[in-house]
Amino acid sequence: QLQLVESGGGLVQAGGSLRLSCAASGRTFSRYVMGWFRQAPGKEREFVAAISWSGENTYYADSVKGRFTISRDNAKNTVFLQMNSLKPEDTAVYYCAGTYGSRWSEILNYDYWGQGTQVTVSS
Repeated sequence: QLQLVESGGGLVQAGGSLRLSCAASGRTFSRYVMGWFRQAPGKEREFVAAISWSGENTYYADSVKGRFTISRDNAKNTVFLQMNSLKPEDTAVYYCAGTYGSRWSEILNYDYWGQGTQVTVSS
């Protein structure tokens, strides 16, 4: 099992940057594909980015491609989301999640979720 705790959210102006972290407990962290999702007020939760267990492969939603970077440190059981050139439409609660599955962008494919961290981008 995985227990996930996100941190690093906050308030930032448009064009700024934030780095989210997700700390995982569990000896098998390195075997999971890890993903980031977000949910804006009144909207459904959506996929943002995912990374393979080794870190060699990554996958991004079109809306964040070129601005966000997902990475992981298996020695520290942590996955990161570096967010640059932030826009007001990036405002949401950001969640990290873990899966053994192959459909990385599908919410229902993820078994473990953190409680989320709020990101607010002002214009």
